[in-house]
Amino acid sequence: RKKDKNFDDIEKEIYGEFENTFMMYLPRLCEHCLNPTCVAACPSGSIYKREEDGIVLIDQDKCRGWRMCVSGCPYKKIYYNWKSGKAEKCIFCYPRIEAGQPTVCSETCVGRIRYLGVLLYDADGIQAAASVEHDRDLYQAQLDLFLDPNDPKVIEQARKDGIPEAWLVAARHSPVYKMAVDWKVALPLHPEYRTLPMVWYVPPLSPIQAAANVGDLGVNGQIPDVKQLRIPVKYLANLLTAGDTFPVTRALERMLAMRAYMRSRHVDGVENTEVLAQVAMDKHTVEDMYHVMAIANYEDRFVIPSAHREYAEDAFDLRGGCGFTFGNGCSDGASDSSLFGGTKKRTIPIKSEV
Repeated sequence: RKKDKNFDDIEKEIYGEFENTFMMYLPRLCEHCLNPTCVAACPSGSIYKREEDGIVLIDQDKCRGWRMCVSGCPYKKIYYNWKSGKAEKCIFCYPRIEAGQPTVCSETCVGRIRYLGVLLYDADGIQAAASVEHDRDLYQAQLDLFLDPNDPKVIEQARKDGIPEAWLVAARHSPVYKMAVDWKVALPLHPEYRTLPMVWYVPPLSPIQAAANVGDLGVNGQIPDVKQLRIPVKYLANLLTAGDTFPVTRALERMLAMRAYMRSRHVDGVENTEVLAQVAMDKHTVEDMYHVMAIANYEDRFVIPSAHREYAEDAFDLRGGCGFTFGNGCSDGASDSSLFGGTKKRTIPIKSEV
């Protein structure tokens, strides 16, 4: 536990006791960063970030299996396929994205916890944002990169730059923009890596309302005291905001306030405006927040404009094969694997007809 950086500035011995242990799920995937280290680390230049939608991909024809990307990615989300001799990673299901469909992990999530949306950002400011002096300023620096899709000046410039109208409409209805920028309840994973990750996380709330009602936990105004959560706020801050507890506390309190306000309305029939004032939100904001985060429909969670088709490998002959593998894949050990790759792949253009 002492070697876990997420426990920095936390009394580690306390959380070593059984009654103080905690658990949380953190599904991790490629962050498709604005400043991806894997792209910079690749000697053969096979990794690239798509200009039109920001998805980071590996050109399998150019990959030479140097594996610098594996060690270069701080999130450890690039894998080496020992059978093909190529690096592999999450492709953000780009064929589905291009067709306006969500990624498979998002669509099949039983808990409906994943959201997809468009974020407009100032690409010219990426270097400055990633170069701020203090780690705790990285979260705000990345927030400042995101452009307001409702700003007439942003819309005008986007049209001049050739951004399709469908993307501008999607950006204005993006649930990700609302959670990250408007409500500030979503936070980046380990911003101190300076990669400017684009997969953000909503910090978990412990089920503490009942405990607060019976007096087992303290109360901060109209809501339970988030500092007494089973999962330490400092631990979440080390995960999501480079140790700055204020954004995490704000996010947790706003979610608790939304829960308290909607519960008082639906159960008690009372408009509890005091709890909204405590977290600096108004009635309309909380109602929109509740709609997106609690009772969102399919089209509310996934706002994806269609796009062009990428060049892709003809995968018909690879059906039944393995993806992310180690050793010689899923064979019985008698394969002819080579560190220098297998047969040359042929890429073909996939056309989309509407």
